[in-house]
Amino acid sequence: MTEYTDPACPWAWGSEPVFRLLRQGLSPRLEWRRVFGILFDEDDDPAPDPDAEARWYEGFVKGVAAHTRAPYAARLQWLTRTSWPASLAAKAAQEQGESVAEHVLRRLRETTFILGRPADSLQTMAGVLKGVQGLDVERLLEGRAMKAARVAVREDWAETRRPIREVRDLDGPGPHPGRVKEVGEGCRYALPTLLFE
Repeated sequence: MTEYTDPACPWAWGSEPVFRLLRQGLSPRLEWRRVFGILFDEDDDPAPDPDAEARWYEGFVKGVAAHTRAPYAARLQWLTRTSWPASLAAKAAQEQGESVAEHVLRRLRETTFILGRPADSLQTMAGVLKGVQGLDVERLLEGRAMKAARVAVREDWAETRRPIREVRDLDGPGPHPGRVKEVGEGCRYALPTLLFE
C-alpha cells in the first residue's frame, strides 16, 4: 500500500482514523509506505494578502471537516507557507520507527488543524515536536538526518507527480473523487491517495 499524503492536507487529516483502522485491520499482511507529495511547495508564489488567504483556507478546512467530521481550529493563524519542513521531519522520523513516525506526523497535523499554527519552518520544529513519545528530536533535526530526508522527500515529490493512468480521469462520488490535480505544467496524485499493489 502506498499513501500519497502531506502533513498540511485537510483531507489527509480527516482520513487519519480510517487509515489507522485499515492499517490495523490488514497488518501484518500489509506493507504501508508513505510518500510526501508536497501540497505547498517552496517555490509557490506567496499570497498577495496572507490574511485573506488564511481566511479562505480556514473556510475550506471547515468544509472538509463537515465531510470528514475531523476537528479543526477555530482560527487558522496563517496559511502554511510550505509543506517541506513538516514533510522533512515526518520522513526523518521514519528512521526512529513506525510508531514514532506516526506520532510525529500526527503532531505536525495537529499544529495546523487543532492549534491553527502550521509547523512550516525547521526553526520551530524542535518546539513543535517536544514531548512526542519515543522521539529523539536532536537526532531528527541533525544535519545528516535532514539531508537524507530532503533527498527522500524530493523523490516523493517526483513520484507523486507521476500518477498512474487509472487515476487521471477518475470520477468517484463525493467532493474529493480522487482524480489527479493539475499542478504547474503537469499533475500529481490527489492528497491523500491510497494505491494498492
